[in-house]
Amino acid sequence: MASEEKPLVVVTCTAPVNIAVIKYWGKRDEDLVLPINSSLSVTLHQDQLKTTTTAAISKDFTEDRIWLNGREEDVGQPRLQACLREIRRLARKRRSTGDEDPPPLSLSYKVHIASVNNFPTAAGLASSAAGHACLAYTLARVYGVDSDLSEAARRGSGSACRSLYGGFVEWQMGERADGKDSVARQVAPESHWPELRVLILVVSAERKPMGSTAGMQTSVETSPLLRFRAEAVVPGRMVEMTHCVRERDFQGFGRLTMKDSNQFHATCLDTFPPISYLSDISRRIIRLVHCFNAHHGQTKVAYTFDAGPNAVVFTLDDTVPEFVAAVRHCFPPESNGDKLLLFWEHGHGLTLAPGCFPLKLRPPFLATVARFSRTRARLRVCVCEVKYTPRVTHRVSSLEGRNRWPYAFHWVPEPVHVPRGDLPLPSRSAAPAPGSHCCSSCVESAVCTPSVGSSGRAARLSPGF
Repeated sequence: MASEEKPLVVVTCTAPVNIAVIKYWGKRDEDLVLPINSSLSVTLHQDQLKTTTTAAISKDFTEDRIWLNGREEDVGQPRLQACLREIRRLARKRRSTGDEDPPPLSLSYKVHIASVNNFPTAAGLASSAAGHACLAYTLARVYGVDSDLSEAARRGSGSACRSLYGGFVEWQMGERADGKDSVARQVAPESHWPELRVLILVVSAERKPMGSTAGMQTSVETSPLLRFRAEAVVPGRMVEMTHCVRERDFQGFGRLTMKDSNQFHATCLDTFPPISYLSDISRRIIRLVHCFNAHHGQTKVAYTFDAGPNAVVFTLDDTVPEFVAAVRHCFPPESNGDKLLLFWEHGHGLTLAPGCFPLKLRPPFLATVARFSRTRARLRVCVCEVKYTPRVTHRVSSLEGRNRWPYAFHWVPEPVHVPRGDLPLPSRSAAPAPGSHCCSSCVESAVCTPSVGSSGRAARLSPGF
């Protein structure tokens, strides 16, 4: 027997950031968002970097609406509509099979969506991937869809399909014109390489001057190097990178990660007019990484840059304190006292005083970096593990008797219309304090620590909701 229709359903989910080590840049089909090459990424721990999305669906809503980081956005954006249409199509398909009860809510109901990032948006930190993965995952939970979400997430943002899985994830370019074989799959789980750490060096939280969608479209149209890369270089690199991940070969993993980042940015410069996402600070970080590795005589750290100035540095856990000390020496904070605070999981901290290099390395390494003119910068560092897939944090079939909304709606500056009058929306001040989130405290010049994460799975319902 069909489930009784509910007047209101609210679901809150979170989704992680993924960082590509073999880059995706360019589409063979703009409408279906099909890439010209396969790509491979690492999913980060949600305790540090994540998107939180709440979707509410009700027969009393008169229109679809969406808020991003507290500001209402145009719900008619083509990518958003494509994702919403695909989820509703999957829900209709599930209902039409007749194998099980239909979803509890009519597909004609309108949806209100609120999404919050706890890290800079549109600054080259994969906010679009996390955001659209979270959107697809949350809408799927609302509409009762339990099939593969690669296409739905991909229609919002290509690399979003990689955030649906934890650990190490491949997005296969596929060959079919309809894109049905362009899907994400897990290469290795989040538990595969527990020593791997990811340092996010936030150079700038400003929006990049050219977005990824426009940038890659221009590259496809004007860059001969991009086509050569996609056809002659990436296939071999995918095989090599998969081998390095499975064998936990950091030397090979690190070198290939840096080479692919360099070639990606070379294709941006080969684009006409040229696109430059890196800043002077970005290039100085590249020099520091090579200097650090040359000092050790092996690849101890490896950088990669997406379409933005912010660096992502891969290393192993026993190298983190030394490299952060090197960053502290070469980029002394503008106003952070005499210490750099590094937050580890569960709130534990490591304090690095000025010049706190290990004694056995101090004289030679300081001599090695002596040619660096020390640059004062508001450089924020987040140290991450490899971990989580998307997950459900709240699900409510009716809000009668409740006195607050799930987390994401706390950041909506105006009340969301609901069918009851006893549900005042909390003000912005009711949201969790910025200092309670790792990367919000990072905005205040602290140094945060994420980890490599897992993808989507249901979590326990929070107490009291």
